[in-house]
Parts: sequence; C-alpha cells; structure tokens
Amino acid sequence: MSEGPTRPGNGDQGEERVRNDQQAITEDQWHQARLIWDYHQMRHELRPVDVAIGLGSHDLGVATRAAELYRSGLFPTLVFTGGNSPTTKARFPRGEAVHFREHAIGPGVPAEAILLEPNAGNTGQNITLSRAVLAAAGMHPTTVLLVSKPYMQRRSFATARKLWPDVEILCASEPLEFGDYVKSIGDEKLVLDMLVGDLQRVIEYPTRGFAIEQEVPEDVRAAYTSLTHDGFTGRLIS
Repeated sequence: MSEGPTRPGNGDQGEERVRNDQQAITEDQWHQARLIWDYHQMRHELRPVDVAIGLGSHDLGVATRAAELYRSGLFPTLVFTGGNSPTTKARFPRGEAVHFREHAIGPGVPAEAILLEPNAGNTGQNITLSRAVLAAAGMHPTTVLLVSKPYMQRRSFATARKLWPDVEILCASEPLEFGDYVKSIGDEKLVLDMLVGDLQRVIEYPTRGFAIEQEVPEDVRAAYTSLTHDGFTGRLIS
C-alpha cells in the first residue's frame, strides 16, 4: 500500500502537500480550505432530541458517529437516509442507508431502533423523505439531530430549516480536526473540491428556494474565490 499525502504537523510548515494527482497543495490553499471547513461547522451543543437522521454519503464516519450518539442516550430512534449517487454506487451497491444501518448495528445500535429511507438522491430529499418515513411510523418529532459529514453541517441545517421549519434542528459530525479528516478520506483534492462545492450551495441555494439564507463572512467568500480560481471546482454546480 502506498503512503498517503503529507499531513499537517510540526515538521511540514512551509512545505507543499502533494495531491493524489501529484500537483502540490500550497500552504495558502490549505489555509483557505481550513477557513471554509471552520465555517461549515455549526458547533451546536448536543442534548437529547426526539430523533436523529444520518445523512447518506461516501463517508461511513456518519454512521459511526450516529451509533456513538445513540449509545450515549441522545435519541431513541435513528433514521438513515440515502439511495445512491455517482460517488457512492460502487462502495455501497445496496444503497447508502442500507450500508449505514449495517455499520451502526455492528457497534451495538438495535435494529429496531433504526428506520430506513433508501431513496433520497439529494439533501432536500433526505429531509422530506425521512420526515415521511417518520410520519408513517407515527412519529412527529419537534427536535431533530442531523448527523452528517463535518463540512456538510451548515448546508444540511439550512436545508432542513427551509423544508421543516417547525422543527428545531441540531447538527453533529465526527469530532475531527481538518487535517485528521483529510487523512481519513485519503484524497486531499476530493475534500477541497467538496468544501468548495458545499459552500457554493450554501451561497446559491437560498435563491433557488432550497435552503434558508445564511451570512457568509468576507474571508470565507475570499477563500472560496481563491480555491475556485486554483481549480478546486470538481463539485461545483452550474
């Protein structure tokens, strides 16, 4: 197995990191990405809620974190939502929600505590279809915890507040620092593309009616402009 790209540490200040495509990620690009990463974190104080919803993705860390929070007693019911996307079909051939459920049962979440929503293809559908699954089970929560990838917290929050305005929304993810998360994924280019793409959606989705509007600080907007100029555009929408 080949070694992964260089990670942040005491010995790499001022050095360039190498992307999977062998182009260097500069210290400035890393700094800009960290600004966006920090902005995406909602930093909600966690407390007991009626239900949690684990948002499907390529990252099984979502299921791991959801299982941890269930075992800590924060909620009695957990919904996993997600079908397939181009980035997950090969890894999760039976669908994101199905694989996430299996991953959560392993660490001790009872099967009867998990509901499945196996059809959602985007974040809006994650919310609306999970709400329908809960209603079909006779559940009408007033507090919901969204468990997602770390950089997806703000966008999932904005989407849920738009589509489910009468429910209080909290967000949670694996408690990882930026460098540790990049290392866990193993693809720096992919993570930076994702950070930029999610920020574009935070900015643009309110005008399309998909999410509530949120303030974006000027330094975060500048980081977005810088990274798109540098070619981190793999997850942008038209």
